[in-house]
Amino acid sequence: MRRLLLLALGLLLLHHSCCFEFVINGDWEDEEPGVNRHQRQKRAALTSEEDQPFEAVRGDDITVNSYLVESRITSRFAHTSVRSSVLNSGSRAQSIGFNVQIPKRAFISNFTMNVNGITFVGSVKEKALARRLYAQASSRNKAAGIVRTNAQDLETFTTEVHVPPGSSVSFELHYQEMMERRLGMYQHNLFLQPGRPVPHFQVDVYLYEPKEISKLETPNTLGERFANLIQVSATKDKAHIVFKPNLQQQRKCENCSGSAIDGIFSVQYDVTRDSNAGELQVSDLYFVHFFAPSNLSPLPKNIVFVIDVSGSMWGVKMKQTVEAMKAILDDLKMEDRFSIIDFNHNVRCWSEELLPASPLQVADAKRYVQNIKPTGGTNINEALIRAAQMLVRANSQGFVDPRSVSMIILVSDGDPTVGEIKLSKIQKNVKRVMTEELSLFSLGIGFDVDYDFLERIAMENRGVAQRIYANHDAAEQIRAFYSQVSSPLLKKVTVHFPEGAVTDVTQNHFDKFFGGSELVVAGKVQLSDSNTLTSFTSASAASLQLSLETETDITELDLELAKQQHSFTGFARQMWAYLTIKQLIRERSLVTTVGKKRKITKQITELALQHSFVTPLTALLVESEDATERLLADSARDPRQGCCSGVQTLSGPPSVSVVYATPPPWIQVPITTPSSQVLSGPVDTILPATVNLVDGDPHFIIRLPGSNMDVCFNIDSEPGHILSLVSDMGTGVVVNGQLISSKQPHKNRRSSYFGIVSVYHQPAGVSVKVATDRISMADGGGGGDHSFTWGATADVVQDSVRISIVKNSHVTVTIDNSIRVTVLLHRVWRKHPVNVDFLGLYIPSDNQYSPLVHGLIGQFSREPEVSVYDVHEGPDPLKKEATMKVKGHTLRVTRGWQKDFRQDRKRGSNVSCWFVHNSGKGFIDGRYDDYIMPDLISFLPTV
Repeated sequence: MRRLLLLALGLLLLHHSCCFEFVINGDWEDEEPGVNRHQRQKRAALTSEEDQPFEAVRGDDITVNSYLVESRITSRFAHTSVRSSVLNSGSRAQSIGFNVQIPKRAFISNFTMNVNGITFVGSVKEKALARRLYAQASSRNKAAGIVRTNAQDLETFTTEVHVPPGSSVSFELHYQEMMERRLGMYQHNLFLQPGRPVPHFQVDVYLYEPKEISKLETPNTLGERFANLIQVSATKDKAHIVFKPNLQQQRKCENCSGSAIDGIFSVQYDVTRDSNAGELQVSDLYFVHFFAPSNLSPLPKNIVFVIDVSGSMWGVKMKQTVEAMKAILDDLKMEDRFSIIDFNHNVRCWSEELLPASPLQVADAKRYVQNIKPTGGTNINEALIRAAQMLVRANSQGFVDPRSVSMIILVSDGDPTVGEIKLSKIQKNVKRVMTEELSLFSLGIGFDVDYDFLERIAMENRGVAQRIYANHDAAEQIRAFYSQVSSPLLKKVTVHFPEGAVTDVTQNHFDKFFGGSELVVAGKVQLSDSNTLTSFTSASAASLQLSLETETDITELDLELAKQQHSFTGFARQMWAYLTIKQLIRERSLVTTVGKKRKITKQITELALQHSFVTPLTALLVESEDATERLLADSARDPRQGCCSGVQTLSGPPSVSVVYATPPPWIQVPITTPSSQVLSGPVDTILPATVNLVDGDPHFIIRLPGSNMDVCFNIDSEPGHILSLVSDMGTGVVVNGQLISSKQPHKNRRSSYFGIVSVYHQPAGVSVKVATDRISMADGGGGGDHSFTWGATADVVQDSVRISIVKNSHVTVTIDNSIRVTVLLHRVWRKHPVNVDFLGLYIPSDNQYSPLVHGLIGQFSREPEVSVYDVHEGPDPLKKEATMKVKGHTLRVTRGWQKDFRQDRKRGSNVSCWFVHNSGKGFIDGRYDDYIMPDLISFLPTV
């Protein structure tokens, strides 16, 4: 059912970015189990953001008064807040953005914002309730919002507000995370990228560990110039780390305006452990058991490396993988047994049997890896089955040490393309051949790989997955991961408690424990006559069975926490919820029945609401103190794609407006209602730098990125003719323009311009006609016709079509969030003897058309091969001439200038281009009169 969504006058958030952008992982209750291949192929474009520039505070001519980061870490659990106060010190209104990168494992717990005295406070809501609030807010013209998702190690919280000169905004973001022990250290990372020097810049990290701090390091990750600016004060169980550079110390150079602070501020530490029995802590009747024994002999390993050598691994990926594998092979010990399987469309084995890691065998394996040449497809299914069968066979034949640990390490960069390609079937096949003694670890290189699949298949088979970023240090990333699993110390670890002593215990059975890591179990303490809680741990070591016991007083820690000024007193409660939610999310990804999935969904949601965690199943509502203004952050429909729902979303998520029934005092936008049904509202109409345009008489400018040139041509058609600009039967989109003429000839020539531009979306039955006096919309599905003047800013959504009008300036028509058309209005003096009002058309080059697209502009979505040579002087000394070869034609072209009016609508900006004469003959397909249409919504006839 078509529905016209009307948004009231509001506060515009520029660019395509969302007002609140939480990057979270998860899926929806009603989501189909599995993603089709076409969707998976788009994953790279949606989630590969590693190299994009990032600033903590963005905006031109803004003053950042303060940027304060504070972390309170208590017993390995961190509560971090990021606060910033900024001022629009420029002479014009602009967008001010607040961006914070946080670890992927963290949960956002709150966000507040104060805009010129109006405070917005956040609260976590259940997803369905958030949707209802969204609908209510929209119907009352209050708010709108969306959340984008992706799957990187870092997540970016982003909000932007558009404010006039002199306006101030303050932001405050809170998130929580558990410190994970890796290679014998906990590491707390804060991502500092303010983008510019800040008068009040300070980082404070308060650390409290009841069992004492054994190591504390602040590695110099920001550069040598800051080495002496990190101040550390510590006692046996507490530490305070301060980083507070002044303005001059922050500058890149003495007179630079940019900040030299750009990177990770890191605090690393470890704690004292009394014994291998672990550390048991109780606070507020929640317990946490930390288990990290040391001084144990490593277990022997049986390991099969399964390496993707398909064609997509060619180049840096393969080079880095080979480099990492050679270092890993050197790290194997004599008691370890191993083999290597490499696969593309075929599967090969370095050895059909596990071999001891002797110097001779290791050297031969390194030569084998060095000679790998990537080619062909990807047969993951057969490769993993062969690896599992090799380990099972070695165990059944008694070739491996019964105390040893058996594992598969998979390195791949793509989805399966050969053999069994259905992911769910591969998952079942692998699970069937993997015995309980085997573990599978998955390394996904780059963003082409279906990382969700690798993660599920690893978790289901007692392993973990990790994404490897395909860059210059990919080899180091692979080696670092291997080092975390290269030293197994224990098998079959179980932590248990006396009957009736505890409830709601998190995962307490672990298949393996690796040296340098830590196992964590949490739960609730049941009240009893005893003031102590006891835990028992059992495990298998290299040559013995372990049974360990430890106890603690259930009131002692709370008394100590009360004395600590900067401790996080609710750490145990939050850590239990954190671990439980993470565990339930993993379980939810593996269940196969709707009933079980719904049950787990309910558990996750209830816990997230109780403990204020933004998870894949909850949203953050941010509203003013009197609840009259409301912003709603909700998630995208298909998180596994990394962005918004559907398959045509590469242009970015929709913009978000903060909308008010009555504008706050800092909003200076006139209130008009062009239609009784429409309330005016601010609109995002920013176009990318690369566009194809037609403006003026009419002058076409076609951008050819592959040839790095602009090509221009004019169309000398008759007034009244309708020209096909974009005609795409695949997406059902038509853009046509009707010509008008000047009032009378000038210098014996009558000029022609576009007087009407029509955009038609056939699937929705919606047509938009933009004329010089008004904008009209017709709904062929019975929704009626609507007309809007140029005299007011407005935003109208009809099904998949959005019309964004900026008063007396331009209108943008957006279809399915993937195709945009912007029409500029050129006004002239009404009594001018020659000139008339006319329209300019600007279409982004990255619109997502189908292969069937054509038209005077649409045809160039398939860029032709163009070469220009024999550049020489022409009759006009200011206009060089040359020869152009294109589409089998040899053309004489002239160097000239045309106008782009997006930035300066009065004078325009010069665009240098090669001009094709005779109405583009030879450059366009056919002749220009082939593009004359019978009406404004006609498709170009197909040949």
